[in-house]
Amino acid sequence: MSDIPGTSDQSDQPDPLDSFDEIIEAETTRDPDLAVIEAGSRTLRTQGGPPQADVPARPEDPEVDQALREVEAELATRWGETKLEPSVTRIAALMDVLGEPQRSYPSIHITGTNGKTSTARMIEALLGAFELRTGRYTSPHVQSITERISLDGAPITAERFIETYRDIKPYVEMVDASQEYRLSFFEVLTGMAYAAFADAPVDVAVVEVGMGGSWDATNVIDGDVAVITPIDLDHTDRLGETPGEIAGEKSGIVKQGATVILAQQPVDAAQVVLKKAVEVDATVAREGLEFGVVARQVAVGGQLLTLRGLGGEYTEVYLPLHGAHQAHNAAVALAAVEAFFGVGAQRAEPLDIDAVRKAFAAVSSPGRLEVVRRSPTVVLDAAHNPAGARVTAEAIGEAFQFSRLVGVVGASADKNVRGLLEAFEPVFAEVVVTQNSSHRAMEADELAAIAVEVFGEERVQVEPRLPDALEAAITLAEEEGEFAGGGVLVTGSVITVGEARLLLGKG
Repeated sequence: MSDIPGTSDQSDQPDPLDSFDEIIEAETTRDPDLAVIEAGSRTLRTQGGPPQADVPARPEDPEVDQALREVEAELATRWGETKLEPSVTRIAALMDVLGEPQRSYPSIHITGTNGKTSTARMIEALLGAFELRTGRYTSPHVQSITERISLDGAPITAERFIETYRDIKPYVEMVDASQEYRLSFFEVLTGMAYAAFADAPVDVAVVEVGMGGSWDATNVIDGDVAVITPIDLDHTDRLGETPGEIAGEKSGIVKQGATVILAQQPVDAAQVVLKKAVEVDATVAREGLEFGVVARQVAVGGQLLTLRGLGGEYTEVYLPLHGAHQAHNAAVALAAVEAFFGVGAQRAEPLDIDAVRKAFAAVSSPGRLEVVRRSPTVVLDAAHNPAGARVTAEAIGEAFQFSRLVGVVGASADKNVRGLLEAFEPVFAEVVVTQNSSHRAMEADELAAIAVEVFGEERVQVEPRLPDALEAAITLAEEEGEFAGGGVLVTGSVITVGEARLLLGKG
């Protein structure tokens, strides 16, 4: 058994440092004098399967479907994901009575404001390409609750989801009885994920935080690698009003002796994370210095990348996802997997280039600039805050070049909706405002009032029902004619995207 996946001799490749110096100057905003330590981690290698990324539909078996609905109904009686009591006391108690399942495998823990799920999927694909059995826990789901817990790159079956819930239910009730507050919806799902990974068993868990980091339910694991995607303003009422304050919460996932993979950050956020790393003797690798995107070209269905990793340069990497932000997510994911395998610390050689190319070429991220219809083209993207909307607006202009783009926006009431709409204003010719079925949804009329202030009354149409909004937007996009370049972007919320995905025949 080797210590690291097969490596490739790249001695005939040109020196990447010349081009890499350019991205340092062009892309990093961090203080170059901040301390940097090379990344390193442990190595595991066992059997795993190829990643599969389809979003599951409802179970075909009526009995299984009914059982899953019963589990969903029981989970729905608990605190929702937006009602929090910032503490890991309850989830720690659950882990204790379950026998600490989260300590039976190493993990890569991911936090940040945007890009977490896409980065997690890329990490999962890379680990699978090197024959590791993976467990992935992400949130929220696009269509099916079972998406949140994946084994070997595929969501667990409805049957396994039900079985896992029933297995831990007595222990959940035991903890409920001993605590001031019952376990929340997210805490129970986290317990299910950790139990399912231990039962599988997996060789490595890829875990996305729900919110923040320090007191997030997922933070009962001690990640060998802590990944921090770009930090921006979101959930400011709970996490802080500046990137630095938010970074204080998110850096809580950095544990003693871990490796930190740090994406591009505002200066104050980077300083907070690096200070935390020093406090716990963690190693750090920063995008734009130790790793990054050297070059990218728009390609059919995605983009072609040259990435600088901790062990060298990886050329001709095809990524079937759109946008510069996904290229940066890919660089972060690659560095995280290199760190997990010890590249840059114990080993100087890069990962096998063929395996890396194969893994990235198989990546998908449902609901992230996902094309679900042609003539006219309908694209779904789960951007739900201004930072996410800005990168989506930039990416859709680069990848699709629509002559006329119509937006369908359904947002949550607790989000910065004005900032979201302002980010899309330059690229939307018209916007159809609507609402999804969630109790958190902003009412269409309220959203319309804000949209009129941003877009002007003549560019705003109100359709409270999402099916009507989709039909209206498609009609507007078709007005240019069959061979024109009209398109539709559905955005504003993961829930809106998931419901639109179902209406348009996906899943």
